[in-house]
Amino acid sequence: MLVLTRKKGQSIKIGDNIEVTIMEVEEDKVSIGILAPRNIEIVRSELLEVKNENITAANTQKDSMVRLKELFEKKSS
Repeated sequence: MLVLTRKKGQSIKIGDNIEVTIMEVEEDKVSIGILAPRNIEIVRSELLEVKNENITAANTQKDSMVRLKELFEKKSS
C-alpha cells in the first residue's frame, strides 16, 4: 500500500485520468473529491462489503430453498 501525506487542496493522480483531491480535513474526517471517467466504478469499501454479504446471504437462502424443495419432493414420493 502506498501511503501519502496531503494537505487540503492538494491532490494525487492515478494513471492518466483519475485525480483524488483533499477537499476538507476536520478532526478525524477527511473529505475527498474524485475526478474519474464515468466508466470507472467508485464505491466506498463498506458498501461493497455489505453488497457482498447480501449476495452471500441470498445464495445461502437459495441453497436452503433448494434443499427444502428436495425434502418435500422426497417426502411426497
